[in-house]
Amino acid sequence: MALDQSFVGRTYPPTEPYEVGREKIREFAEAVGDTNPAYTDPDAAKQLGHPDVIAPPTFVFSISFKAAEQVVEDPQLGLDYSRVVHGDQKFSYTRPVRAGDRLTVVSTIEAIKSMAGNDILDIRGEVCDEAGERVVTSWTKLVARAAEEA
Repeated sequence: MALDQSFVGRTYPPTEPYEVGREKIREFAEAVGDTNPAYTDPDAAKQLGHPDVIAPPTFVFSISFKAAEQVVEDPQLGLDYSRVVHGDQKFSYTRPVRAGDRLTVVSTIEAIKSMAGNDILDIRGEVCDEAGERVVTSWTKLVARAAEEA
């Protein structure tokens, strides 16, 4: 059953603040194999003009995808998550994510499409700091595969 188009534009409440820590950034950089010293060495980051270490560009995925759970778990939307695959991810940065940031995410359903029986859901996440300034916008595309016919 196709997702309800009337959900396009629906915005969900902001998440609780997520405090970005140096150790989390270091662990993430190691996990993705990125050896940029700006991710692990405060002095290297400061030489590049940052007040502390910065996070690799894809670090914010875990924060924005967690925020998208509000959409995925919305019982009124009726998304069957057991059929969902991650289709795409994009980011647009205003500034890098830094250690010490306290970030919140507001998720909005940007588009719902049906193609070949599959539902395609585009979720925009506005990631802001404590001052309410936008740090990054993320776009997550989820594809709910069509149910297999019996």
